[in-house]
Amino acid sequence: MLNLNGVTVRLGGRTILDAATAALPSRSRVGLIGRNGAGKSTLMKAIIGQIELDAGGIEMPRNTRIGYIAQEAPSGTTTPIEAVLAADTERAALLAESETCYEDAHRLGEVHDRLIAIDAYGAPSRAARILVGLGFDDEMQQRPLDSYSGGWKMRVALAALLFSEPDLLLLDEPSNHLDLEATLWLENFLKAYPAMMVVISHERDLLNKVVDNILHLEGGKVMLYAGGYDAFERQRAERAAQLAAARANQDAQRAKLQDFIARNSARASTAKQAQSRVKALARMQPIAAMAEDPTLSFDFPDPDELRPPLITLDMAAVGYSETPILRRLNLRLDPDDRIALLGRNGNGKTTLARLLAAQLKPMEGDMAATGKMRVGYFTQYQVEELDGDDTPLEHMTRVMQGKTPAAVRAQLGRFGFSGDKATTKVGKLSGGERARLALALITRDAPHMLILDEPTNHLDVDAREALVQALNSYSGAVVLVSHDRHMIELTADRLVLVDDGTAQEFSGSLEDYTDLILGKNQPKGDGAAKGSKKDRKAAAAQREQAQVLRKQVREYEEKIAKLGAERSAIDLAMFDPSKAEARFAKLAMGDLMKRRAEVEAELETIEAAWMAASEQLEQAA
Repeated sequence: MLNLNGVTVRLGGRTILDAATAALPSRSRVGLIGRNGAGKSTLMKAIIGQIELDAGGIEMPRNTRIGYIAQEAPSGTTTPIEAVLAADTERAALLAESETCYEDAHRLGEVHDRLIAIDAYGAPSRAARILVGLGFDDEMQQRPLDSYSGGWKMRVALAALLFSEPDLLLLDEPSNHLDLEATLWLENFLKAYPAMMVVISHERDLLNKVVDNILHLEGGKVMLYAGGYDAFERQRAERAAQLAAARANQDAQRAKLQDFIARNSARASTAKQAQSRVKALARMQPIAAMAEDPTLSFDFPDPDELRPPLITLDMAAVGYSETPILRRLNLRLDPDDRIALLGRNGNGKTTLARLLAAQLKPMEGDMAATGKMRVGYFTQYQVEELDGDDTPLEHMTRVMQGKTPAAVRAQLGRFGFSGDKATTKVGKLSGGERARLALALITRDAPHMLILDEPTNHLDVDAREALVQALNSYSGAVVLVSHDRHMIELTADRLVLVDDGTAQEFSGSLEDYTDLILGKNQPKGDGAAKGSKKDRKAAAAQREQAQVLRKQVREYEEKIAKLGAERSAIDLAMFDPSKAEARFAKLAMGDLMKRRAEVEAELETIEAAWMAASEQLEQAA
C-alpha cells in the first residue's frame, strides 16, 4: 500500500503538486502519466524523499525497500556484470563476511545459510540474463563501463535496479535508452515482477500490458483509474462527456438566473426574489472543462510530387572510414513508402538512415536518388544541440533565410509555436517542445522524405498520438526508427530488419517480429523453471552451429560477388574488346565463351550452396 495524503510541493514559487491524494493498492502496478511538465518526476522524487514536501505526507509499510535509478550513470573500470551484482548489497556484504569470519563457526554457518536462502550463488546467471535482455552479450558484460556511451551506462543502471528486486520499484521512462528488442524484453520482465511498481512511461503498449492502474497527474492533482491505458482513455472520455453535459446544464441555469435578475430587479414586487437569484448565482461554482493543450500540434507540409523511385540501393555497402557496417543492401523507396527499420541498437539502423539521408556515401555498389528530392532527417542530437538562449522564432528565421516573416511564423504555427511560445527561450521549453521545434526546423522546405530516428523519446502519450496522426496525413515517404510499437503499427507499411551486417525486408508483421524476439530471449523470473544442463548444452551447440553457418554464408557471398564481377568483365571483353581487362584482352572469343561457361557453372553451384546454408542458418538462428 502506498498512500498520498494531500501531497503539496512548490518549486521556484510554482505549485507542482497541489494536495495530491490517492491510495495505491499493495502489489499494484501503477502507470504514472501526465503531460510533459505536469510533475510526474517530482512526485516520484517525493516518494523516495529526495524532495521535501510543503504539505501532506506519504505513507507506506515500514522497512519498504525502494528502488529508483539515480540520474548519475555508473562509470569507472567496473564491468556491467560486476555493477549489477553489486546492486544486491546484502549478498555483497555476506560474501565479504564469509571470507573473514572463519574463526566463528556459528556465524559462518549463519552466513552460508543466508547466502543459500537468497540464492546468492545463482545470482551471476540471473544478472547475466537481465543484461542479455537489455542488449549486453557475454563479451559486452566483461568490458569496463567507461567504454560505453551514456545510454548504455543507463541500461546497466536499469539492469542493477531490476536485479536488486526492491519492494517498491520506481521507474522513470525506463525505455528511453532502449531499442525495440530491449523494450520488448523489459515489458515481459515487468509483467512477471513480484512486487509493487510505479512506472512513468509514455509507451502505450507497456501501459496496456504491464500496469493494472493508471495514476493521472494534471493541474497538480492526481486521479487513480483501474486498468491499463486504453481503459483510462475510455473512462476519461466518459468523464469528459459527463463534465461537458454538467457544464452545459449549469450554463443554461446561469442564463435563466441572469435573465430573471435582469427582468425583475427593477420591480418592487419581485426585487426580493431577484436578490435571492443574485446570491444563488454568486454561489454557483463554474464547472471547468477538462484541460486541453492548444499547442499540441504537428502538421508536416506536403511536398510537391516526384516520380518513383526516390532511392534505389543496388548491392550497396556503407560504413565509416574504410570499414563497412552494412553490405549487400538492395532497397527501393517510393514517394508513398512507410518503412520502419527493426534491429538491435548497434546493428546499423542509424548507419542506414544516414545513407538514405545522403550523410554517408556508399562504399561499394550503387545508390541512385532523385536529384530534386529533399530529405528531412530527425535525430536526438538535433534536439540536444538547439541553442537554449535563442527563441524558436530566431532558430526558424536563421534556417529560412530569404523567407518572409509571415512564412517563418506559419511554419512555427504548424508545430504549435504561436504567440508567446515563438519568442520563449528554448532553454525554458520542455523536452517535448524542443523535439517539436526540431521537427519544425527539418520540415521547413516540405521534404519528400522524412527520416525519423527515435522521434518519441521526449514526447508524452498525447504528443505521440498527435505525431502518428500527422505522419498518416503527410503525403511524403517516411523511414522510422523507433521502439514505440504503437507508432510503428499505425504508420509503417513495410518492415526492414537490419541485422547480421545487412538489411532485408521482414516478411511478417510487427507481432511476428515480437514473437520472434521474445521466443529467442524470454526473461526468467524466480517462478520460471530453470533450463537443464542438457538444454543449455543444446542451446550452446545451436549457437555454435549458427556461427559456423554464418561464416559459410559470408564466404559464399564473397565468392558470388567475385564470380559475378569476373562474368561482367568477360562480357565486357566479348562485346567491347577495347575496354577489356588485361587478363582477358588477349583471349580469343572461343576462350572467353569457354571461361564464361565455367564461371556460370561455378556460380550456379555456389549460389545453390549459399541458398542451402542460408536456409539452415534461418532455422538455427
